[in-house]
This record gives sequence, C-alpha cells and structure tokens, in this order.
Amino acid sequence: MADPIDQVARTFDDASDRFDSLTATVWGPAGQSLVFALGLHPGDTVLDVCCGAGASALPAAAAVGPTGRVHAVDVAADLLELGRLRAEERALQNIDFVCADATTWEPPSSVPEAGYDALAVSYGVFFLPHMDATFARLVGLVRHGGRVGVTVWRTGAMAEFTALVFDVAARYSPEVADRLSLRERTPLHRIDTPETLGAWLAGAGCHSVEVDILSNLLPATDELCWNLVVGSGLRGVLDGLDEPLVDAVRRDLLAAVTERGLHTIDATTLVGTATVRRPPATV
Repeated sequence: MADPIDQVARTFDDASDRFDSLTATVWGPAGQSLVFALGLHPGDTVLDVCCGAGASALPAAAAVGPTGRVHAVDVAADLLELGRLRAEERALQNIDFVCADATTWEPPSSVPEAGYDALAVSYGVFFLPHMDATFARLVGLVRHGGRVGVTVWRTGAMAEFTALVFDVAARYSPEVADRLSLRERTPLHRIDTPETLGAWLAGAGCHSVEVDILSNLLPATDELCWNLVVGSGLRGVLDGLDEPLVDAVRRDLLAAVTERGLHTIDATTLVGTATVRRPPATV
C-alpha cells in the first residue's frame, strides 16, 4: 500500500500545473482571510503547514514584514517551487518554502526558544496523518499566547460537484467508483461545522476560539469546473487515464454539469482561529 503522505504529494504535484489557476477564486481568498484572522504583526515568526503554493504563506510574509519570517512546509515539491516563484515576483525575501514532513518538523535555531508566534494550516489539516496528534504537536511549537488557524471546507461544500466528477470518471476508470470522497477518506467530517471545528481547536489546548464562515459561491463555468478537477486533489480520479480518455472525462463532465443544471459550485470555507494556552510551569 502506498504511503498516504507520498500519495498526497504525488496528487498535488500532478495538479501543480493548474493549481495556481484556482488561486484567485479558491485558495487565495481563504488564505488571505486566514492571515487576517490570525492578526499577525510585524516581526512575527510563522509556521505555515501544508502550504501548497503559498495561499496563506505569502500574505503572512507580507503581514510580518522584513523583520519577520515564514517557514512554509509541504510535501509537494512542485507546488513549493511555484510558491518560490510567486514570492520572488513579490520580492518577498522573508519566506522559506521547505519540502518536509510536517509530522516531524522541528523549528530551526532561528525560531525563538518560546516558539513560533503563529501556526497556519490552510485546507491541509485533514490530510495530516493522525490529525489530532499531529496538530497537537504542531500547536506545541507555538508559544504561549501565540495564534493558530486553519481553513477547512464547510459541510456540503464541493459535495455536489465532487459527486458529479466521480460519477463521470467512473465511466472510464471503474476503480474510481470504489474511491472515497475527501470527506469520507479523511477526518474532515469531524471538523466541517463551526461547532465541531471550534470544539476541536479548544481540545487542542487553545482558547478564545473563533470560527468564521467564508461564503464562496462560484459560477460553474467550464473553465472553473475543469480547473477544479486537474488543479486540486480531485486530480487523482484521472490516474491511469491516457490523454484521449482524459479529454472524454472533460467532455462528459461539462455536459453533465449543464444537464444537471449545476450553476454554482459551493466553495464555502470555515476559518478557525484560536490562542494557544500553555499550562503553568511546575517547580
């Protein structure tokens, strides 16, 4: 059986050529909202896990300024390279894109002994192996009083479109029918409402929890629909298909979107933030 981390890395590396096409409509608004909600300050040191091409890491670098630092960590090397290019375009020199496993990440010596000032995880926390334990470990890298924040799909978001993608892809790749949706194959279902996400953040040793709903209802244009397939985790449904079959999936999917009257894709996202609480030191 393939390593889950390797599978995620391969899927998103395959999607890297179209991933950035979704930044303006999907990844970017959520990443910027997360950074605003974290309330970053000039000089802060930030850890951005599952950073992808930098949807939250790049605005975080802008927020903390030249006296701050952002460590942007992911396992998808191609997305990291895209993030480096975007940082260079913006002349941001205070961000490091690092190909590393977040489950074993250790802060470099440049991070203050007390820990990071903030942790950001945008659309990635549910991909982490052993989500609860891994997130708790990452929270442990943040100083007392520091901030943590995550973005996740709200329950029902992307569901109708994803089901349609699976239905169409299964015509050309029968094993697709046996694959589970993102909500079924990850712990996303445990944290995809404001109530459950808030309780989960509190259970990770945080207080002053806030969960905002980022409504994002996108017109289901042909371009957006196909970019969501080839530029996101849905890319995996095309595994093993040659170019003519991929073209057939595209044709049938766009026809099915029209036939079913799917005019809007629900990309509504939860933005959860909280403050880290450390127990008092014992003497």
